Amino acid sequence: MKQLFFLLLTLLGATAAQAQGVLTFDKELHDFASVPEGTLATHEFRFKNTGNQPIIIANVQASCGCTTPDWTKTPVLPGKSGIVKAVYSSAGRPGIFNKTVTVMSNAATSSTVLTIKGNVLNKEQLRSTLTPAQLAQSPRLKLDRTSHDFGKMEAGQSLTARFKVTNTGKQELVLGAVTSPCYCVGYKNVPSPIKPGESAMVELVYSQRKLGAQHEEVTITSNDLSGDAKLTLDATVVKDLNAGSMVKESTVSVPFK
Repeated sequence: MKQLFFLLLTLLGATAAQAQGVLTFDKELHDFASVPEGTLATHEFRFKNTGNQPIIIANVQASCGCTTPDWTKTPVLPGKSGIVKAVYSSAGRPGIFNKTVTVMSNAATSSTVLTIKGNVLNKEQLRSTLTPAQLAQSPRLKLDRTSHDFGKMEAGQSLTARFKVTNTGKQELVLGAVTSPCYCVGYKNVPSPIKPGESAMVELVYSQRKLGAQHEEVTITSNDLSGDAKLTLDATVVKDLNAGSMVKESTVSVPFK
């Protein structure tokens, strides 16, 4: 009787062990080959749950801060598919790169390592490898204006400037990183690629704590081989905007009448 009982336990344990999701990727390595410096090199690793239980991806961890992961957050049922996206920021990182993202889940194999690699070329290097005909096919970034004045703003306040970006080239325009000496300018949302002949609104967020008149020179990198886009942001940063509504009458501060 005891032998039968232990046999049943063993069979139940084996059945439970087999009841798991299986994370099957179409590939675990992607080679970008040559990447123009300044672009956000993006690849979506696609997977399918080939097991018999739902899969939940708990976390995806990148090997460095230059790589940003994203993934399917909802449970992936048996037979269904999902993605793990890796975005490598190539701005200021010329040369060969080899980065990984580690996928952690409740699948039968709890940890899977995905790899992206490539060679970041500055635009001078890239232009030298292309024929005139290939260069003519390059995307072209055109801004509706090259400056924005926020006027008076409070220290630490975050304001948004909107610029219209048009792709006047013949290939898809991919915007890369936003850089500035103050490290105080960035995208509100990462812009999507812009098709030839189309336009998109790009929102830049500006936050500055340094007081006084500010003049920021900003660079928007992209896969436009003719060069990066330059623009300026201006603002007068004050400690407290409400302080401007007060005047001195004798020794007492009172609001404007």
